Amino acid sequence: MKKGDILKENNVIYEKSLDFAEAIVELYKYLEDTHKEYVLSKQILKAGTSIGANISEAIEAHSKKDFISKFQIALKEANETNYWLTLLHRTDFIEKEYFNRLQKKINEIISILISILKTSKNNLQ
Repeated sequence: MKKGDILKENNVIYEKSLDFAEAIVELYKYLEDTHKEYVLSKQILKAGTSIGANISEAIEAHSKKDFISKFQIALKEANETNYWLTLLHRTDFIEKEYFNRLQKKINEIISILISILKTSKNNLQ
């Protein structure tokens, strides 16, 4: 088992971002299959799966500054994902309940990322 694998085990933000990425892949399939929507679906797929990818990279970071940088990118991708979710809801591609479930998850991820970044930046000084 590699160092990164050990750090990902029982890691709350890693697990939440991976679960969210799975939900985004399902949303992507739904948008393409049900609505034949190919542009917005690709945008949310890229942003929504990038969150966890950047968190995974942060876990393997070579320095504290690299760690912070990867988490900042993850936060930007989470905010972008939230934007696409809102747009998909407002344009009637996803129903309110589905939107609310996904938005609750992304807001939780955003809160955790902000907390990690604040703590990491304070510890850097």
